[in-house]
Amino acid sequence: MTGWQKQARATTASPVWVAACACILIFGSGSAVAQIVANPDGTFSAAVTDTTQTAMIWQVVIGGFVIVAFLAAIILWTSTALRRARHANIRRAAFVSSSLNNLTTGIVMLDGHKRVVFCNDRYLEIYGLDRFDLFPGMTGPDLLDLRKQRGTFDGLLDTYYRNVEHTDGHICELSDSRSILIKHRKLANGGTVSTHEDCTAQRKLSRQLATTKNFLESVIDNIPVCVAAKSIEDGRYILANRAFEQFSGLSRDQIIGFTAERVYVPDAAKAVAEADRDAIESPTGQTRTELLIELNGRMRQVACNRMIARDEKGRPEFLVALFEDVTDRRSLSREIQGAKKFLELVVDNIPVSLMVKRLSDDQYVLANRTAEAMLGRRREDVIGSTIEDIYNPADVRLIRKRDDDAVRKKGIVTEEHPIQTESGLRLFLTRRVTVLDEAGEPQYLIKTNEDITDRRETESRMAHMAYHDALTELPNRAAFLQALEQMIDACEDTDEEFAVLSLDLDRLKEINDVFGHEVGDQLLIEFSRRLESVISGGVVARLSGDEFGLIIDGLQPDSAKALAARLMQSMQTEFTFEGRAVRIGLTIGIAVYPRNGRDAETLLTNADAALFRAKTKARGSINFFDMELDQQLRDRRALHQDLSTAIRNGELSLHYQPQARARHKMKTDHVLGFEALARWTHPIRGFVPPSDFIPLAEESGLIVEMGEWILRQACLEAASWPKDLQISVNLSPAQFMHGDLVGLVHSILLETGLAPGRLELEITEGVLIEDFDRGLSLLRRLKALGVRIAMDDFGSGYSSLTYLQAFPFDKIKIDRTFVMNLGRNTQSAAIIRAMIGLGHGLNISIVAEGVETQEQLSFLADEACDQVQGYFLGKPAPIETYAEWIGRAKPDAKNVVKIPRKVG
Repeated sequence: MTGWQKQARATTASPVWVAACACILIFGSGSAVAQIVANPDGTFSAAVTDTTQTAMIWQVVIGGFVIVAFLAAIILWTSTALRRARHANIRRAAFVSSSLNNLTTGIVMLDGHKRVVFCNDRYLEIYGLDRFDLFPGMTGPDLLDLRKQRGTFDGLLDTYYRNVEHTDGHICELSDSRSILIKHRKLANGGTVSTHEDCTAQRKLSRQLATTKNFLESVIDNIPVCVAAKSIEDGRYILANRAFEQFSGLSRDQIIGFTAERVYVPDAAKAVAEADRDAIESPTGQTRTELLIELNGRMRQVACNRMIARDEKGRPEFLVALFEDVTDRRSLSREIQGAKKFLELVVDNIPVSLMVKRLSDDQYVLANRTAEAMLGRRREDVIGSTIEDIYNPADVRLIRKRDDDAVRKKGIVTEEHPIQTESGLRLFLTRRVTVLDEAGEPQYLIKTNEDITDRRETESRMAHMAYHDALTELPNRAAFLQALEQMIDACEDTDEEFAVLSLDLDRLKEINDVFGHEVGDQLLIEFSRRLESVISGGVVARLSGDEFGLIIDGLQPDSAKALAARLMQSMQTEFTFEGRAVRIGLTIGIAVYPRNGRDAETLLTNADAALFRAKTKARGSINFFDMELDQQLRDRRALHQDLSTAIRNGELSLHYQPQARARHKMKTDHVLGFEALARWTHPIRGFVPPSDFIPLAEESGLIVEMGEWILRQACLEAASWPKDLQISVNLSPAQFMHGDLVGLVHSILLETGLAPGRLELEITEGVLIEDFDRGLSLLRRLKALGVRIAMDDFGSGYSSLTYLQAFPFDKIKIDRTFVMNLGRNTQSAAIIRAMIGLGHGLNISIVAEGVETQEQLSFLADEACDQVQGYFLGKPAPIETYAEWIGRAKPDAKNVVKIPRKVG
């Protein structure tokens, strides 16, 4: 009971006792007025006279008035005391309420029935509420509903109460980026006191402090020298960076909290302790030392800077050491000295005369042993001498002029000139190199003299070899093209014609395999001699292994036909080697100038095209170039060459076609991923269909290089998508046969950062048909990387069920031909149903390609097909077309490629 309650009760009780005493006195005095009278029978009685009765009546009246007055006084006093007590309570409540309202923390009090009994102004301010928003009987959930309406609460009540009752409270993030720390405390009467504190600035400061701390730790951790700090009081390490870990071979946990005795061997620890003591006792608080310590069984030379960190009173508190292992540096210094001696030895023994002249005084400062031999004097006599001291007066002027010209050009000056030596007249190559100082001014002149007489003779022989075949001594392709150009120049602006014959030996490989390459080489030599005798004056050359070229002038095509006939006739005679009779065949292609070309490359290319068509038609035949018949072949060869260039020049691009769930009505959120498809825009031909260049790439082997580019670009693009959609990439059987496909996929995933589960590799059954065991092994290794494997064009080939049994494919793609025939024949529908049932039975997803109509889509949705792909959903297009589908902002309309149907 409070003091003011006890005082009120005591004050109320005192008038009661006063009133009671007054009544006793009044009635007591009234009784005294009555007189005692003796009765005749001898008894006594109280006799009251009239006067006495009147007096008693007045006494009673006055006594009653007194009693009423006292009672009124009591009531008035009591009322006044209660009013004072109430006013005191009101003042006390106002004081408490004012104090709570002026707190910086929001406070809400609930009673045992969850009713709000108090809510201070700070709480209302934090959540943007008004006092008028509160109503009598409001509960805690009502208050949260009010906050939800004002946008300061968006959670679930159960979750909210469970979080805020935690010992450390719960931080609520408001939509305006404020952070509120909420704590609930239970009261003994079942009520709750809830505190709400705006900790936005504190959390921001904490994050800034954490960022600064992490930054400083990162800086220290990435300093390339070892950094360590220890407490001077107990010598224990409190900091160690990564370089210290690498140096000591210990982890940070094995260093921090321990002394040097834990890190180093005893002798090394003792040396470290002495160095620490020197730093502490140093007047400057900083020392630099080098220690020889044993670490991991090896002696290491360590250079260390030690600094003392002091507390606010200037007393040493921490020792910071920055040190690095200079063992290798010292060793490197010794190696440099050794390398210098070695280089001096090399310079002294190079077979080129080397001399260095200092330009400030024209004195030679270096001359090697070869220079001694060339000058005919010792190097001691050369070093310190000038040109006038070394050379004949007749040569000094010329040599000085050449030196001055080289210095003026400030570069490399090369010249060749003959010099008379003891061995006769020799050809020398002289190089002059000017060495500049930091200001760009000439400082030294290096001069070398090299005897190149033998080299020039060798180059002459090599020049002959460059234009002649080493085996047959016939001109090679380069010489043949030069001869063609000369013939074209001679026949230009005239009516003269000539023919180019491209010859191919038949069965040469067979002869090499049966009789050996030595017999094959002898055959080529003998065949060359026979060609020269038959052509009698024309140009003959060996273009490649078994291909020869001829040029014949005269009236065409008659002269070419006659020569070709003579060549075929000459092949009737067998070649004999060591008693062995060998017969070979000959196939000839012919192009005529100028009708089949006006330049050397075109003529030879057309002759080769005619030869290729002749070999395709019949071995041992003669074929003239025909523009119409050979154009397709030439185009194909040109396209192959352009494709190789296109891969290197980045002319290829990727288009993406969406894959989605099979639903009657397509929406963008049904899209599961995209298939990456290669497209080629030729700089001259324009768009080249994939049906043209993909088979060409597979035949030529370019598909391996192209496939790697497609895989890398597709993964790089998919990794940038905001949505985690799948990316499908087709693999050719050639990629399985060449190179490390698994290693390539793994490296590309690491390089692009794409999650393996988002990559789907599509293969055809050709991968397994070519080499089942090898293909199966590669598929399993790819699967182990986490990528998905899909069987493409299922049903178009053998489609052996053995493949599905041998390998757990993630997806089967139904060939588009079955989908296109839906509605045209019942067989396609039955086959698709069977494939869907087969896939579901094997727990494999089914994708139907080629969906182009609503009817096809509805049929597949009814049959529970898993996914669809086709023009009805979207054509292959640049990824910008599907920007919104992958989670990017929609591009400008002028940059969007239109697709036939908008999905969703």
